[in-house]
Amino acid sequence: MRGTVPTLPHRRLARVPLLIALLTLTDVAVAHDQVGVPGGLASGFLHPLTGLDHLVAMVAVGLWGAQLGAPAIWVLPITFPLVMAFGGVLGVLGVPLPMPEVVIALSALVLGAVVAARLRLPFAAAAVVVGMFAIFHGHAHGTELPSAANPLSFGVGFVVATGLLHLCGIAIGTLSRSPAGGRVIQGLGVAIAALGCYFLLASLGGMR
Repeated sequence: MRGTVPTLPHRRLARVPLLIALLTLTDVAVAHDQVGVPGGLASGFLHPLTGLDHLVAMVAVGLWGAQLGAPAIWVLPITFPLVMAFGGVLGVLGVPLPMPEVVIALSALVLGAVVAARLRLPFAAAAVVVGMFAIFHGHAHGTELPSAANPLSFGVGFVVATGLLHLCGIAIGTLSRSPAGGRVIQGLGVAIAALGCYFLLASLGGMR
């Protein structure tokens, strides 16, 4: 028995260098995923949250979908990320789009205005409006993908964040079921449209 008692601790001690090596490799892998501003899942997830123009437009899509009701309440928030991913591919390939910053600013202005006006477009027309703006939002993200250490992770991150922002808009938009809540949603639409005006003026000023 005396000869067998020390063997278990010795075996455990022998595993310590292996564990340290595995942890070190894991840290290096995580750090590699985060190289560069747009690199990695976390950077991709945070990217739409740190740009106010992107954030308010995406929330507005959820608000408008909630106002329009089924099927728009679910299809519009699904359409936006899917078409945005296509726009991201265009950005990665370097395909130019006309005045992307201006159109992104217009997206906040227009989407905020339709929420404020409770505009009830036909479902197909609403999907076209949302899809058109989604291409430009995706393009803006896609232009940063080539310098990422892990572009796929970055893409997954910003699509997931976009979907969550749409869900936030839908959750807030459910207030429109009551008259008072409907007025609150319209007020949010006015605020988003006002921000869109500011973004538009800033983007036009930057073009001079």
